[in-house]
Amino acid sequence: MARMTITLSEGRQRALKETAASSGKTIGQLIEESLEAYGVKSRYEAEQLLGQARCRAELNESEALALATEETSNARHGA
Repeated sequence: MARMTITLSEGRQRALKETAASSGKTIGQLIEESLEAYGVKSRYEAEQLLGQARCRAELNESEALALATEETSNARHGA
C-alpha cells in the first residue's frame, strides 16, 4: 500500500484522531472510506464502471461518458 504525507490544520488532525479512536478504525481507514464516499476512483476502476454502465444501458461510449460525468457530479454535490 502506498504512503502519503498530507498537511492538515491542528484542529482537523485532532478531530481525525478522535474520530478514528472512537470508531475503532485507523486514520487510513477513515480516509479510504471518505474517498470512496466522495467517488474517487482510479482510471481503471472508472473505465470498468463506465463499461458496465454502457452495457446495461445500451449506450455508445460518448453517451455513457456523458451520463457517467453527470451522475458523478450529482453524487459529489448531493443532488
